[in-house]
Amino acid sequence: MSMNTFDKFSVMFWAGNVMIGGKTLPLGQTTTDILNLDGQVLTEIEKRISVFQVEIRELLEQKNNSAVFPAQEKLNAVWDVVFTLPFYRDLPMDERSSRNLFPMLLSDKKKWNEVFTEGTEGNRMMREFVSRLEYFPESLRNFIGQVSGMLELYFEQLTRRNSAAYAAAYSKYFRDMASAGPLFFGDMIFEQSFSVQVKFTPMRHPAKNGKNILAEQAEFSALSHFLYTDFYRGLIIGNAPRRCHNCGRFFLLNRGYNTCYCNNIAPGETLKTCRKIGAHRKAQDLSGATPAQLEYRKVYNRLKTRKSRGNINTDEWNATVAKALDLKDRAERGEIDDAELKRLYEQF
Repeated sequence: MSMNTFDKFSVMFWAGNVMIGGKTLPLGQTTTDILNLDGQVLTEIEKRISVFQVEIRELLEQKNNSAVFPAQEKLNAVWDVVFTLPFYRDLPMDERSSRNLFPMLLSDKKKWNEVFTEGTEGNRMMREFVSRLEYFPESLRNFIGQVSGMLELYFEQLTRRNSAAYAAAYSKYFRDMASAGPLFFGDMIFEQSFSVQVKFTPMRHPAKNGKNILAEQAEFSALSHFLYTDFYRGLIIGNAPRRCHNCGRFFLLNRGYNTCYCNNIAPGETLKTCRKIGAHRKAQDLSGATPAQLEYRKVYNRLKTRKSRGNINTDEWNATVAKALDLKDRAERGEIDDAELKRLYEQF
């Protein structure tokens, strides 16, 4: 595999996962990380790109060799932030070429002259690179805005969390966007498509030594293109980001697992996760309760009594309540029936 750059990189897809460099992640995880990106980071990238554009315009217009190193310095300031973003920080990058682009061009007289000659391939490639860099922060803002809006308006109210439910929700979203096309897109048709180069190749299983698997190597020319692929492929297998009802950050729901709380440490806490806090909150809400929820409430109250009498400590209480909630979720997904759930709860 060739070295990766900002606007040309490859990843490997296999069995519900994506391998970025040597790191394997479930589909949808990189999307989730980008959805949680602080907007100030993109603002900082925009500022640094604006400073770089001043230098590159002067370089291209005046063909001034002395502007090479200032332009490279400003470009490197952009890389200092971009290469620390989710995805790029896991991707083996050709940083030497990225951080020495203009000095390397200057050292090759033929390439240097081509960059400054209108109509040449080198000039076209340079202007395309500058254009992609300029659009980069906006492309991420568009992705975050579109996907977070879709998840909030079309996915949040789903009663089931699986590939079929996600397909139905996306179908409604797609129809609505297509209907609103003339208002938002003019003559353009709403679609989610872009060019990507794909080849199929064998590789060693990352976890099972010696086992060969068939993988799909995909080459992208923009991070946003990869993110849309990661997001939609995740939906196909039943993975989807969801906003935590406690801390407000996105987390990845894997293949039908239904909860509205993440497993990160909750705000203002040192040990309790949002999920543990949510387990206690759910036990207080019986409106429209299912049989599984009613059984869970009985167990919750039984455990609460044990805790108040000192028969179990706080850590045991939190761990057992979380386990009881997991069983309730399994029952609501149809993995165990109500009778089996009741039997398991009797052991608590």
